[in-house]
Amino acid sequence: MPTLRLCLAWCALLLAPLAAALELRPQAIAPDTWMLEADTGYFTPQNGGFLVNTAFIATDEGVVVIGSGPSRQFGERYRKLIEDTTGKRVLEVIITHKHPDHFLGNQAFRDVPIRADAKTTAMIKAEGEGLAENLYRLVGDGMRGTEALAPTAPLNVGVRTIGGHRLEFIAVPGHTQSDIAVFDHTTGVLFAIDQVFNQRTPTLPNADLAQWRQSLAQLAAVPFKLLVPGHGPVSRDAAPIAATRDYLDWLDATLRDAAERGLAPTEVMLLPIPERFAHWGEARAEWRRSIGFMYGRYERAALPWLSPAR
Repeated sequence: MPTLRLCLAWCALLLAPLAAALELRPQAIAPDTWMLEADTGYFTPQNGGFLVNTAFIATDEGVVVIGSGPSRQFGERYRKLIEDTTGKRVLEVIITHKHPDHFLGNQAFRDVPIRADAKTTAMIKAEGEGLAENLYRLVGDGMRGTEALAPTAPLNVGVRTIGGHRLEFIAVPGHTQSDIAVFDHTTGVLFAIDQVFNQRTPTLPNADLAQWRQSLAQLAAVPFKLLVPGHGPVSRDAAPIAATRDYLDWLDATLRDAAERGLAPTEVMLLPIPERFAHWGEARAEWRRSIGFMYGRYERAALPWLSPAR
């Protein structure tokens, strides 16, 4: 839908500052390893849709990039920053799952392998244009020129040594239908992607809570030295994993109880958020969005007569 995108982008140009003003600052977090810590709010023209932490590892063969970002503009700036920071060429890009802030910068890396597992690649091919369209509406001018370029190369789970770095790609579904975490055995850095949030409320549009909690247990068992969450600051311990699990447990129990009591979605949205989560980024907004995404499942389980007749 290029015509609609063009109209949306021009409207946003009149209403919002350029996302190019967003400053990208790489943090050196381990030998050969940098990350960019993203905004913990929601998609806006001001943040250019940059809500997810991205990272890159400078190996002897070239740079492995984890996540391409939310737009073509971001990807182009990000690639230049990577090359200026490391003095090395980009070797490949890893797309860990299907959410748009992780892969819509792919156009800036189209000359190198863009890797994702088969299920994520298929979902991006099927859903990518719609996901991009939604970000055009939210981010506006920062999305100019962005199209949903699908991954171009396979990503297999297991260990692969790249330029002196022993990287393990770990299947950890739950946040979406297919998610891949990356553990660098050489430096001890675990890129936990969006399975782990730190001081930012989890997003759940495609969540399977049972799978997610199993994956968190799997990540907690990894012998990491440094944890890079999908959102929020890095950590040297597993506290963000435990906090994410605590939030999912509370959300599950609260929605189940609300459904059993017959509360309407509007009533559930007004329920209190525990103090330990209330200060997290987007706490109330994500709670409301989660009800929209998930509450119907709980109502159907508690009130089976709501389900369509078979």
